[in-house]
Parts: sequence; structure tokens; C-alpha cells
Amino acid sequence: MNILLDSNNYLGRIVYSKAGRDKDKFFIILGVLNKEYVHVADGVLRTVNRQKKKKVKHLGFTSVMADEIKNLLLSGKQVTDAMIREILQSYDNNKEV
Repeated sequence: MNILLDSNNYLGRIVYSKAGRDKDKFFIILGVLNKEYVHVADGVLRTVNRQKKKKVKHLGFTSVMADEIKNLLLSGKQVTDAMIREILQSYDNNKEV
């Protein structure tokens, strides 16, 4: 899926890793550094306070946007690891890549 390089299209999107030791693991994009890198978290190993810097080319994009997370990020409010875990768990159970 080709997504425009716009932070509004990235923030809150559920993605999966295509490369690295975290291959096939799901994350939510919490920040955009530049056109090459984003910050992702899964709420377990990669927490909000310990986000992973990941190359965009190493991510697979799903069509699912975590709107609750996106709205919190855009309004500058706190996102918790529990929110991320809950969204990723319900997504993993439904699996609509």
C-alpha cells in the first residue's frame, strides 16, 4: 500500500514490520521523524516511553487507522501503553491486513 508522505496519514496507523528481529509484529505509528523514519510502539516491549525508530520501507501498512490514538496525538494528549495494547490485540483478533 502506497501512502502519501504526510504525518496525518501516518499517525495512528497500524503497521507491521517487514524486516528485522521484530518481523511480522504489529505496531502503531506514534511519530514521524522525516520521509524515511517513523516512531512505532506496541505497548509491550516498545512502549510509549521507549518507541522504536523504524524505516518506512521496512513497514507494511494496513488499511486500519487507530483513530483514538491519532486524535490524542494530534491534540497533544497522553497516549498510554494500555490503549495501544488494546487496539493491537483487537486488531490481531480480526486480522484485516
